[in-house]
Amino acid sequence: MIQQLIDRYKRLRTERFLAQTYQYSYAFVGMGQHSLTNLYPVLHYLGVPLKYICVTSDRKALLIERKFPQVKATTSLDMILNDDEVKGVFVSASPSAHFSLASQILKSNKSLFIEKPPCQSLQELDALIDQQRLYGSPIAMVGLQKRYAPAVQILQQRLRKEHLISYDLHYLTGAYPEGNALLDLYIHPLDLVTHLFGKPEILACQQVAPASYIIMLRHSHIVGTLELSTAYTWTAAEESLKICTSKGIYRLSQMELLTFEPKHSSILGIPYEKVHKHNKTIEYLYARNNFTPIFPNNQIYSQGYYSEIQSFITSIEHGHSSILTDIASIKPTYEVLMRIKRLFVESS
Repeated sequence: MIQQLIDRYKRLRTERFLAQTYQYSYAFVGMGQHSLTNLYPVLHYLGVPLKYICVTSDRKALLIERKFPQVKATTSLDMILNDDEVKGVFVSASPSAHFSLASQILKSNKSLFIEKPPCQSLQELDALIDQQRLYGSPIAMVGLQKRYAPAVQILQQRLRKEHLISYDLHYLTGAYPEGNALLDLYIHPLDLVTHLFGKPEILACQQVAPASYIIMLRHSHIVGTLELSTAYTWTAAEESLKICTSKGIYRLSQMELLTFEPKHSSILGIPYEKVHKHNKTIEYLYARNNFTPIFPNNQIYSQGYYSEIQSFITSIEHGHSSILTDIASIKPTYEVLMRIKRLFVESS
C-alpha cells in the first residue's frame, strides 16, 4: 500500500512537470560563459521553445547551429524583432551593449529579460523605463537573481515581523580586470540590501583600495555597513550578510545557508545568560542539501536563476506577473551606484 502511494506520487510529480508546455517562442541574444553556465541550462530544463540565438559573428552562428540544430542562429537582431512568434527576448551580451539592445527590443513591443547591468547610467535607466511605458512592452525585467533566491525569500518574510537594528554585509572577491566591478559585481549586494530594507542613503563611503569600498547606508528602519572589495581571492570569495534584530541575529552565507540565532531574555536590563548558563541555539531556515542531486539542491536554483527565468516565462505565458525585478524597481539601486561612481570613479 505504501509503495503504491509512493509510485503514484512520483508519477503525478513527473506528469505535472511534463504538462508544463509553452505556446510562444523566445529568442536569446548572446552566448557567453555566464549564459551557458547559468541561463541556458534553465531554459533547457523548463523546455522553453527557443527559436533564435543571436550572436555577433557568422562563425559563432555556424557553430551554434551545429551544436543546437533545433535553434536558428543569426547575427541579425532585426530578424528576431520582426518575428511575431517571438514574444520574449533574453539578453546577456557585453554590458556596454545592453542599453542599445534593450532599447531596440522595447521598441518592438516584445518582453525583455536583460542581464545586469542593463545600462551604464541612471539617465539610461530612466530612458529604458520611459521606453517601456511609451511602447507598451509587456515585461521588462533585469537579471538580478538574488531577489529570487530561496534563502532571500525566506529572510524577507521573516524580517517583515522583526524590529531591525543593524546589518553587516561583506562581498569579497579577487581582482576583476575584465570589467567594471561597480556595475558588474557590486550591483548585486547593493540591490540585495535595497530589496530587503528599502531605499538607502549614503552616510559614509571610503575607498580603501582600487575598486574596494567601505560604505555605511541608512534605510528607513535600519543602518548597515558594506565591504565591497576585489582585493581578496576568487578561490575563497565571500558573500555574507548578518542582520541584528530585537529578537536575534540572522546570518546568510553565499545564498546557501540562512540561520537565526535567538537572543536570550534579560531581567531589569541584565542579560539572563550571564546569570544562568544557556546553550547556544541556532535555527536553520534554509540550507542547500549537497547530498541529494535533485534540481532544488542545484546552485542554479539556490542562487535564484531558475525562479527568475520561470517568473519571466510564466508572466508572458499566463498574463500574471510575479516579477520581482521590473526595470523600474531597480532605480534606487542605480541611484546608490551612481553616487559611488561620482564620488570615486569619475573624480579619479
